[in-house]
Amino acid sequence: MLIRYALCALAFACGLCPASGDSSANVSPLAEPPDWRGLDSAQKALARAEFVDLLENVFARDAVTEPFIRVAADRAIIQRESGNNDRVYSLEFAPDTASVRAVPRYWTPAAARGPAPAGKPLDGATIALDPGHIGGEFARMEERWFVVGGGKPVTEGDMTLLVARLLEPRLQVLGARVVWVRPSAKPVTRQRPADLRGPARSLMQRGGATTIRETYSDPIDPLRANTVQFQSELLFYRASEIRARAAAVNRKLKPDLTVCLHFNAEGWGNPSEPELVDRSHLHLLVNGAYSRGELSLDDVRYEMLRRLTNRVYSEELALANAVAASMAAATGLPPYTYEGGNAFRAGDNPYVWVRNLLANRVYLNPVLYLEPYVMNSPEVYARIQAGDYEGTRLIAGAERESIFREYARGVVEGIAAHYAAARGGAR
Repeated sequence: MLIRYALCALAFACGLCPASGDSSANVSPLAEPPDWRGLDSAQKALARAEFVDLLENVFARDAVTEPFIRVAADRAIIQRESGNNDRVYSLEFAPDTASVRAVPRYWTPAAARGPAPAGKPLDGATIALDPGHIGGEFARMEERWFVVGGGKPVTEGDMTLLVARLLEPRLQVLGARVVWVRPSAKPVTRQRPADLRGPARSLMQRGGATTIRETYSDPIDPLRANTVQFQSELLFYRASEIRARAAAVNRKLKPDLTVCLHFNAEGWGNPSEPELVDRSHLHLLVNGAYSRGELSLDDVRYEMLRRLTNRVYSEELALANAVAASMAAATGLPPYTYEGGNAFRAGDNPYVWVRNLLANRVYLNPVLYLEPYVMNSPEVYARIQAGDYEGTRLIAGAERESIFREYARGVVEGIAAHYAAARGGAR
């Protein structure tokens, strides 16, 4: 969901987090200092031209890499510690495209699987379902909750979980092995806000906060960003939870694709008296568009390079393009357009944008990151209130499929289309 909360800026603008175990580490919240040996397998895995193309056109446009990454004739010279020119990692290029080495990775591109059995385009593929946010008792805390009058509360984390449950059998019948990143309305991380109060307080102090309160009593308190309670909650659901999911994906599940499900929204103000907006839209995100500030963080710079050398972008973009087409057809929604400088359009597809988020950066496999619908638009709200159902119902003057089934159908059709095309067979 793309609501821009001004109150969130304090915790994530400072970029330093003592919870890494090293109070001097220049890393993002709750990140560990990177182990640069993780890039050793990428030595001579890319020719210089391919590295430069991905770096300058996808991951770090507008020369934002200086002084963190310098490209020489035969290697990239990367600062291991920001501000320390003597601590560098040297990533050698292959002398030519015929000499590149394969980078070990746990996922397999669709095209590398070969022909699939009839009617089973996803045969052999492992797909991880990652319902965005948490929902349940945490929905209010994570600001994914609102209610209109006497209606049912809209809770994004519960809605994405429902879509994932509808997705599972549809993917399985097409041959996929389905695994779950978040199977219930419970956090994946074992940490809770109470465990993160110390790091939150340190984060605020490093960010220059002069007045630090312990708690807030009102969720719309304009000063709650100055409380340890609020900052520890942010660390819980925006950092600890996502990092725990990434650990599960990269170390245990090891899927060929992770599907990150979200519902979008416009700013609704007071969640008990929300503002409804007369617009809805759709877009998907692929990882890239790192800013200079983001690349100044050692862990972000390292994670970007892991994705770049893993060659995840081409598969991620192809999947996003296929699913964007099927979702646009299923929903009839127009594309969303970013106005700021933190994203750019991926090629000529108006529905697919390049943007760096923690949730599409720390997974080492292709990620489908979906942001359809505007939850606080009147028609979408009415469809959410109708719940899940079979067939169609008359909603807002039209016969409509359940919004959750429509979402699931659009995702499945796009994934199946990509795999069928890549494997040279019909769906």
